[in-house]
Amino acid sequence: MADARCDVLVVGSGGAGMSAAISAREKGAEVIIITKSALGASNTGRAQGGIQAAVGSDDTTEHHFEDTFLAGHEHARPELVRQLVDQGPQAIEWLSGLGVQFSRDGDALRVIRCGGARRPRLLQAGERTGAEMVRSLRTAVRDSGATVWEAAPLEALQPTDEGWLATVGTREGPPRSIAARAVVLAAGGGLAGEAARIGTRSTNHPDATPEVLEAALALGAEAVDLDSWQRHPTGAVWPAALSGYALPETTRSYGATLHDASGERFVDELAPRDVVADAIIKVVDEGRGESAPDGVRGVWLDTTAIDRENGAGFTAERLAYVHNRYLRAGVDITKERVLVYPVLHYRNGGLVIDEHGATNLDGLFAAGEITGGVHGTNRLMGNSLLDTVVYGRIAGAAAARRAAA
Repeated sequence: MADARCDVLVVGSGGAGMSAAISAREKGAEVIIITKSALGASNTGRAQGGIQAAVGSDDTTEHHFEDTFLAGHEHARPELVRQLVDQGPQAIEWLSGLGVQFSRDGDALRVIRCGGARRPRLLQAGERTGAEMVRSLRTAVRDSGATVWEAAPLEALQPTDEGWLATVGTREGPPRSIAARAVVLAAGGGLAGEAARIGTRSTNHPDATPEVLEAALALGAEAVDLDSWQRHPTGAVWPAALSGYALPETTRSYGATLHDASGERFVDELAPRDVVADAIIKVVDEGRGESAPDGVRGVWLDTTAIDRENGAGFTAERLAYVHNRYLRAGVDITKERVLVYPVLHYRNGGLVIDEHGATNLDGLFAAGEITGGVHGTNRLMGNSLLDTVVYGRIAGAAAARRAAA
């Protein structure tokens, strides 16, 4: 006998999980969200740069499709990419309706160009877009009537004649069980756990461990490109207190440039992430990098170029979080260059899904970084937050329909 029952169980409470829960509730489903720690504690909240959507007057969803598909080395499934970009503008409207305050220049939404994009397409909510999304999504989840189990990690999942049975850990006492007619897995790609295993740095939230992905694979869920991991090109090398922190790509969008130890620029700073990361690694491997006081090597990111290009005070206004974080560590990025080196960031591959977010297992859906096929083998900046909303909503609605069938 299960301790609780619901129509849709959502595993994970980042952008994809919360979007799925809201969407399932909109379809009338009884929803339980389980999360390892607190509602919203996730990689989504750490996303600084922004969210891509073709809302600019000189942009189209076709441009967005082509940029995404090419950046992913044509490994993505075209139908999934098409759905992602076509629903981009609607996703921005939906988020705005939930209370996300996107940055504006006058009456117009501010859009800037980011790496791999042919047009300005990146929208921001301040400079911590993911945190703003989490704030609004968390409120919407609470208002939706979904039941939230915090500090309740998934320990086991098994199919039943009526759907699925989940075993969930608790802070105190024995595990509890939840019977659900459909399940949405939205627990991320788990790269914090992978980074710890291989002994490298990661930008991921500490909760981002791969046990939910591994459980799905053990059940027979199909996967694609699991070994394709993205490195964020500009992970902080020094000061040591910031080691692993990823300076957002917007630093380069606003004019920061990359240089080797001799001062030579060596890459188009707004190329796709894998191109920039590979170029940095190559420079360091060739002995052209610079050493930090602790001996770790990297390359220079010339953040002082931002104010030179845009005027004094621009960095402090547009990149206040980054600026202040470095100031607290004793570095003024408007006056000093900073050392950077790629850091583990995102799992490009994951569970195979169709256009409804369905896996090959009946009643099991997935959304967000735990899935594969949406981005191919390299992801464009800003497409991850879009993915969480578009496929979170799709999977939540589809799971609700499956539960009602």
